[in-house]
Amino acid sequence: MKKIFIALLLAAGIFTGCKDYLDIKPKGYTIPEFFEDYKKLLNNRDLNKSSSGYPIFLTDDAQVGTEKDVNSSTDYTLYSLLKRNLYSFAPGAILESGNEDSFYEAAYSKIFTYNTVINNIENVPDGASAQKRQLKAEALVGRAFEYFNLVNGYSVHYDAATAATDLGVPLVLVEDVTQSYIRNTVAEVYTQILNDLAAAEPNLSTVADHKFRPTKAAANALLSKVYLVMGKYTAALQNANEALKVNRSLIKYQDYTTKLGLTYGRVILSSNKDVFFPSVDKSIETVWARQTASSSGAVFGELYASKELLNVYAKDLPAGGIDKRLHLFFCTDSAQLGGNLTRFPGRSLWAPYIEFNMAFSTGELMLIAAEAEARVGDMGIALQHLNTLRNARIAGNKPLTAATKEEALVLVLEERRREMPFQGITRLIDLKRLNKDPRFAKSVSHFFGTQTFTLPANDKRYVLPIPPKVLALNPSIPVLDR
Repeated sequence: MKKIFIALLLAAGIFTGCKDYLDIKPKGYTIPEFFEDYKKLLNNRDLNKSSSGYPIFLTDDAQVGTEKDVNSSTDYTLYSLLKRNLYSFAPGAILESGNEDSFYEAAYSKIFTYNTVINNIENVPDGASAQKRQLKAEALVGRAFEYFNLVNGYSVHYDAATAATDLGVPLVLVEDVTQSYIRNTVAEVYTQILNDLAAAEPNLSTVADHKFRPTKAAANALLSKVYLVMGKYTAALQNANEALKVNRSLIKYQDYTTKLGLTYGRVILSSNKDVFFPSVDKSIETVWARQTASSSGAVFGELYASKELLNVYAKDLPAGGIDKRLHLFFCTDSAQLGGNLTRFPGRSLWAPYIEFNMAFSTGELMLIAAEAEARVGDMGIALQHLNTLRNARIAGNKPLTAATKEEALVLVLEERRREMPFQGITRLIDLKRLNKDPRFAKSVSHFFGTQTFTLPANDKRYVLPIPPKVLALNPSIPVLDR
């Protein structure tokens, strides 16, 4: 499987055309030689962005508009082939031959950069040893994060009984693109993720220059989600609690409102219309920051909330209460996003136009801790986490109660859906993992006009296919029938 990533590295502008990245300095490229060179590599803006928004079109949160919709961006007939294929649960390839996959290719481009740092930083002639170890540790966390997203997008959900044989994604651990690769198993990819995080932890700092650089708390946050997805809830709880020791801050959404006539900047502070909703690197909630990629990572204005999602927002809302997540991030019945007022009665358009954190914030960590407590710990603590979060999200909130752990678990899972809709592959991961539990397994139905598309629980179409460009270069790579 040689040359598996040559095309994507060319597109990223970092393929050198030589066997050893550091042996030859090709014209027009800067080869890392000193500590500051490697530090600049990790400060590259492209590393700070997540490019995995399109899997949202597979989820039960999504509802397309009508043909010739008043909001043309939601018109299913005008979508790209990729988005139409996902929304209709089309089998087989979802991209045309030669098209780029903005999720897969961007992830491996970042992994190439992380590998360059991991494998070479300790050999540079300058820089203190502790500084070099820390930079390597940060790259290890970055690589683990990319592989976590990849394996959860392009593989079946982790199952301890079958992970040793289930098709995962290729593990690329060196920056030599002439090396032969295999498609590793799901178990092997998860082992690598855990090994990277274990190797990184001793050398990570407790504080960072900025929130795009991972700390010990960031590693704990990533571990908590890895273990949650693996179904290892005790370990997930332990790591979520460690991260929450560092930061439990929450933004009070009740303090914000929206302004007509704007896209970016439409969510503003009620008391000062010149103060926008904070960016991820400025947010008090951010444990580790990753932005939404501008063109392919977000679906702003492209989808309405499904009726099922709107029903979840309405559920457990106290009389007179207002869920500010729905109020701030969706436009219900109408929208004015820079032009004339557009009306779509009875529908809610996903139109936040703010930066959501694609890595880890305190809200998600509280939900991970709450879910783990509801499953293997203390129901009372689970509800405490849940109500703390809701107090910062719902105007006029009243505490939720539960009679059993199972009731508490249902409350937590519904809150996850309210807290993180349309964000990266979060909901897709939740659907895949919850489908393994008969209590929560479900079929997803999508609607367009008179057409209904259905995706049964555990169907192989939940798995994103390896891109055609990669398969063209590597015709022998194993693929999953979908």
